[in-house]
Amino acid sequence: MSLHDGLREYLGENLKRVALVGVGNPLRADDGVGPRVIELLEERHIENVLLINAETVPESYVGKVVKYEPTHVLLIDAANFRGHVGETRLILGGQIDGHAVSTHSLPLTIFIKYVERSAGVRVLLLGVQPKTIEFYQPMSPEIENAAISIADTLFQELSE
Repeated sequence: MSLHDGLREYLGENLKRVALVGVGNPLRADDGVGPRVIELLEERHIENVLLINAETVPESYVGKVVKYEPTHVLLIDAANFRGHVGETRLILGGQIDGHAVSTHSLPLTIFIKYVERSAGVRVLLLGVQPKTIEFYQPMSPEIENAAISIADTLFQELSE
């Protein structure tokens, strides 16, 4: 299933309030893909969308996400699902173990479980297969291109 189709299925047709949370460490090459997507989306205006660049501490933004009262929460992060570099996958919270790159202070599953219980919404991870997560390396061109494509797709889906 394409990212476009998966997002359409997740978001549905009804009025929505979406929280997009970019997770990852920009100092670790492709692990910075989540924050990069948020940066790209901050250049555009999308109604009813909360953009959060959480970097390595998404747990610090749980209160902000819950207070926003979202209908949908989408985390964007590098994820090792053994795909092709730059490939994307929508992953349910219960399926994250074994996929997350795990450069964060706490596991993403803790953030997801808390938000799902507190806000009563299903949280998805938009995972991007990284090429490298080495410290102090630039983001690979494949992942930069993937970030641009993801931002364009999210903008298109959330602006309709």
